Amino acid sequence: MCKKDGLVSCKLIFMFGLSAEKLLLLALLAVLILGPERLPYYAKQLGEWARKGKRMVDNAQVQMKSELGEGFEDMDWKKLDPRQYDPRRIVREALMEEKKRPANAAETLNRAKPPQKPLEFGESPPFDQEST
Repeated sequence: MCKKDGLVSCKLIFMFGLSAEKLLLLALLAVLILGPERLPYYAKQLGEWARKGKRMVDNAQVQMKSELGEGFEDMDWKKLDPRQYDPRRIVREALMEEKKRPANAAETLNRAKPPQKPLEFGESPPFDQEST
């Protein structure tokens, strides 16, 4: 029933671990606890809170899109979801990249230099006039 990707409410239900049976039980408890006199008032309040929350999320999205400018309209926000990251996979991929990575200029420049031959007796060391 809620397996479609377009249903935000179903995603929220499954995010909190609530099934249809649990929601029905919560509704029944609300009817019993609040009673038939106060239930319409609280249902109205809940609806207003849901509308305010949706309006806040929509306004935040519009503001973010306007501040980020062009190029971010089609951004895939699911890539930034922290629940998709597996630390073991990230470490494994980083180690594999390290082995496959070709030598770049920084790595070649930062390697240890080969030892220089010692000076002969009476030979003067190299001297650079511009550096001193």
